[in-house]
Amino acid sequence: MAIWNRLRESAQTMQTQLEAKKNDLKSGSFRDASMAMCALVAAADGSIDPAERQRVASLIATNEVLQNFPADDLQRRFNDYVAKLTADFAFGKVSVLQVIGKVEKKPIEARAVIQIGIVIGGADGDFDPNEKAIVREACLTVDIPPSDFDL
Repeated sequence: MAIWNRLRESAQTMQTQLEAKKNDLKSGSFRDASMAMCALVAAADGSIDPAERQRVASLIATNEVLQNFPADDLQRRFNDYVAKLTADFAFGKVSVLQVIGKVEKKPIEARAVIQIGIVIGGADGDFDPNEKAIVREACLTVDIPPSDFDL
């Protein structure tokens, strides 16, 4: 139970940090990178089940930071990235990481994208090793040490 509580508290802390930066997170590159991150985490184990899609749809609809953008646009972008990942995971992952990499020069956005990945990964109470590995890879893509997020 302690692990679940720690994970939940960490996700809540990250969500609070994201909300504090909401006004700094309005660019198209952040929008695209955050949806790319959601798709990447959802597909971390090589497939995306309906429950994972539902978690992302719920995040899109309820996350205060993502409300800077139209929900239907976010959903469409997420679905586009998912399609790339499910067609050919290895090739799709390279493409999706490139989208995430576009926020590298914007530290606030880069950190927020990583935080969204962690929030999505932990949404089911199990931030599994595949999800952690994907988020670590995204950290390296935006030049943030994974240790900054205890990954």
